[in-house]
Amino acid sequence: MEVGKLANRYATQLQFCRFHNPISESLAQHIHAHIIVSGFRLRGHILNRLIDIYCKSSNLTYARNLFDQIPKPDIISRTTMIAAYSVAGNLKLAREVFFATPLTMRDTVFYNAMITCCSHNNDGFAAIQTFHDMRRVSVGVDDFTLSSVLSAFGLVVDDERQCQQMHCVVVKFGLYFVTSVLNSLISVYVKCASSSLASSLSSASLMLSARRLFDDMVKKDELSWTTIITGYVRCNDLVAAREFLDGMSEKLGIVWNAIISGYVHHGRFEEAIHIYRKMVSKGVPQDDFTYTHFISACANGGFFQLGRQIHGYILRTEAEFTPEFFSLPVSNALVTLYYKCGKIDTARKIFNKMSVRDVVSWNAILSGYVESKRIEDAKSFFNEIPERNLLTWTVMISALAQNGYGEEAIKLFNQMRSEGFEPCDYAFAGAVISCAVLGALENGRQLHAQVIQLGHDTSLSAGNALITMYARCGDFEAAELAFLTMPYVDSVSWNALIAALAQHGRGRQALELFEQMLKEDIQPDRITFLTILSACSHAGLIKEGRRYFDSMLTTYGVSPGEDHYARMIDLLCRAGNFSEARELIDSMPTEPGVAVWESLLSGCRTHGNMDLGIEAAERLFELRPEHDGTYVLLSNMYANVGKWENVAKIRQLMRGRGIKKEPGCSWIEVENKVNVFLVDDTAHPRVAAVYKYLEKLGLEIRKLGYVPDTKFVLHDTECEEHKEYALSTHSEKLAVAFGLLSLPQGATIRVFKNLRICGDCHNFFKFLTRVVERELVVRDGKRFHHFRNGECSCGNYW
Repeated sequence: MEVGKLANRYATQLQFCRFHNPISESLAQHIHAHIIVSGFRLRGHILNRLIDIYCKSSNLTYARNLFDQIPKPDIISRTTMIAAYSVAGNLKLAREVFFATPLTMRDTVFYNAMITCCSHNNDGFAAIQTFHDMRRVSVGVDDFTLSSVLSAFGLVVDDERQCQQMHCVVVKFGLYFVTSVLNSLISVYVKCASSSLASSLSSASLMLSARRLFDDMVKKDELSWTTIITGYVRCNDLVAAREFLDGMSEKLGIVWNAIISGYVHHGRFEEAIHIYRKMVSKGVPQDDFTYTHFISACANGGFFQLGRQIHGYILRTEAEFTPEFFSLPVSNALVTLYYKCGKIDTARKIFNKMSVRDVVSWNAILSGYVESKRIEDAKSFFNEIPERNLLTWTVMISALAQNGYGEEAIKLFNQMRSEGFEPCDYAFAGAVISCAVLGALENGRQLHAQVIQLGHDTSLSAGNALITMYARCGDFEAAELAFLTMPYVDSVSWNALIAALAQHGRGRQALELFEQMLKEDIQPDRITFLTILSACSHAGLIKEGRRYFDSMLTTYGVSPGEDHYARMIDLLCRAGNFSEARELIDSMPTEPGVAVWESLLSGCRTHGNMDLGIEAAERLFELRPEHDGTYVLLSNMYANVGKWENVAKIRQLMRGRGIKKEPGCSWIEVENKVNVFLVDDTAHPRVAAVYKYLEKLGLEIRKLGYVPDTKFVLHDTECEEHKEYALSTHSEKLAVAFGLLSLPQGATIRVFKNLRICGDCHNFFKFLTRVVERELVVRDGKRFHHFRNGECSCGNYW
């Protein structure tokens, strides 16, 4: 067969490969193989066709091999390769082809391809430089050139004068009435107006220019309407965006989607739903984006029934949708809807039916388990996730930290780093809070140094976590310094420092800080009042506590919740004001729950109010019969008055119900290792030395007047010697003694205890500071005790 005819035959066959699908690619490969086997020498137009097919099927390796075999590639093959690298996001290889092309060969289409490549790969400056080079060598400019240059310009523009200069360029080239060019120019004005660098005045002026351009357009398309409306949405001018929407006669779904998305983004969920309903009533076509935005509005606005209705509506009206084949964005939105509305099991069922999942799908279910406090399920699900991103790790670390799994959170944080993820400020916040849970001060300090090193020290989340960590690790001065050195603070920061003052026995200072917060125009929220009432409770500030409680709703519009009532009752009961506490309980707008009765029972135990204490315990047995704390407090009340038969009955009741008392334990960090001690501990490797040292200290403080208070022995024994021994083996005493033996002379001893410190240990430590002449800090289940020079920061009021 003649060479010419054979070439035409191959060219005709390759025409059948113009469709972008696996069959076309396979056919092209077979034709290519036949050409090679036949020994036919490829001509330029066939080579260009093969390169184009391989490029469009994303087989760039084949395409580049063919391209490199051409001794002198023509401008078509070069342009094709640049366009393919643009789509693939490989700007480096596109530049190689571009700079290897002689200036004499380059034409308008070639330059357009390179400008587009730079723009698509977010290198606006390179695109503009390429445009300048194009003009310098006098290559012609068309509407596609300017559209591409304007798209690139939108990536870097930050000044109104720059927009005006590009506006002049458009006029100069006579392309002012080309719709695609004007759309790109409007987009430049819009992006500059919505930039964080633009002032409100500049933003308004830029949007006015965009509006004039839009009004002058002879022909408007979908992109014209979408660009101008999106611009107003980005500039937070939803009123103007809505005016444009109402004035639009065309049924352009993409425009309606843009404004619904804008309302959702700005938290105006009811209005987003209203726009959707209007969209339906006008017969505007809906698509995946419409459903996704609407479902997001329902999820974030708490409109669960509406969300369920749209779920059913999609199934009824969209023939291509089945539960297994919803589009990925719609499926993800539905998963989010159900988990945010407390239906995590339904969300999981939808997830299980999804034929395709991405990291957003997995993260949504993980977040659902976390928000539902189903941490064990979250841990199990986390281990199933095939591909984790930074958000996945951060959600799990924060969940563990905030739910008492501090040690696991730290391990997971370290695992994340070992797998090559650089922690964001939220991940650091989770790790820092884990240190707060564990009382791991040295580890927290190391994390603080890393936060600074990686530039997260300006982060609110990291800064607030550091305040909490230092406060809960017993170093109030460091917590205060973290607050003072934050570049800016929010209500969470103020709440954290007020809580720190309250926990460390500085109630008056906490109230002063609250008043300072008000002067800074920071509005208190429900958390603020919880911390203030705690401060009043720990310091016995009854009058102040009443005033702040009464002002919540009347002055600040914060409705007291059950937790606020519980704090107020705790304040009254600590002071022995049981009649007022009872009146407050009776006045509650809702039925009192666990927190209220626990506060009452705790106060009754402190002051020995048996009758009211028994009533509170009975209510707690009804509400939460499985909780050990109620049994323990009631048993301790009976033990304090010597009613050992009642103590035995309570313990028998616990055994019958399978309830075990949480063992008292204390821990101290020494050389980055947490040492844990139990009551009457025998397991710690240095416990023999600890007991011997405690015995020596006991003899020294007895000389100063210390007498063991055996009423805190809650077991029925007549022998005083046995009672004194029982007191000497309390876990907090063992931990303090170990700290004194292990830490350098003069170092502060910081011990953490899971339960309330007993009265004898409290007295023991006051005397001990006079002997060892250094500060002891003990954090129990309620607060911090700073023992110094024979005194405690709590003023013996705890």
